[in-house]
Amino acid sequence: MARPRPPRREIAAEKSDSSPGLARGVLYIVATPIGNLGDLSARARAVLNSCDLVAAEDTRHASQLLKTVGLTKRLVSAHEHNEAQRATEILAALDAGQSVALVSDAGTPLISDPGYRIVRSVASAGYEVRAVPGPCAAIAALSIAGIPSDRFIFEGFLAPKSAARRARLAELAAEARTLIVYEAPHRLEETLLDMSETLGPEREAAVAREITKAFETVYRGTLAELGRRVQGDPDMKRGEIVIVVAGVAERAPQEERELERVLAELLKALPVSQAADIAARITGANRNRAYKLALQSAKS
Repeated sequence: MARPRPPRREIAAEKSDSSPGLARGVLYIVATPIGNLGDLSARARAVLNSCDLVAAEDTRHASQLLKTVGLTKRLVSAHEHNEAQRATEILAALDAGQSVALVSDAGTPLISDPGYRIVRSVASAGYEVRAVPGPCAAIAALSIAGIPSDRFIFEGFLAPKSAARRARLAELAAEARTLIVYEAPHRLEETLLDMSETLGPEREAAVAREITKAFETVYRGTLAELGRRVQGDPDMKRGEIVIVVAGVAERAPQEERELERVLAELLKALPVSQAADIAARITGANRNRAYKLALQSAKS
């Protein structure tokens, strides 16, 4: 079956975005390279070249990128501490019929980066916001991890403190979708340890570092294996890092019934936490799943 043609207005918009006649009074959300400058699309370059103003998370970084690709533009900063102020300035530029591009330090803006308040303000004021898609570290890592990619969730950066990080991971332990997180190099080892102990040491995972750059590397294995490897491989803790973790395997109905049966017996003599620990060891179930079932049984 032939794919339906896009509306005529959208076809015209695509042409105008890649030609000198850029649409006026439009905010463009422009994805920029996460490492390899070759990933800057022809459309992104055309929009950056033709827009009147570039709002950037870090103007120094954006200035260097523009200089590298031979462009010079008027820049203003747009970070998490000044979004409200910048939204007002960007609206003034749009009111004057100018076009504005929003960029982050690297990758797709708003993905674990500031900018959504600006987009919301511009859209609420009735102006058009257009995406100029391109690189995104989370999607790039998922595409090369070798882990189920049909359903996934993105958590951005987990909490820097172990207690808060473990608490959030515990909430995600029964999640069947693949989990994607960003992590700072100096926290990789402790985060993998927390993941191993909270999600389970045999959970399949991948650590992708320096994606699209000269030292791009993907480490694959269980969380326990990756935790051991990071202790002896200093290179693993260098550069920009994305962790991809497989979701919990769905348990067969008979396995779930067995877990419920074991818990029912243990709860007759033991507190919830201890019963969940023992039931998980006996049945091979995820400890957090066992704990949730134990809590439900204790309340009923």
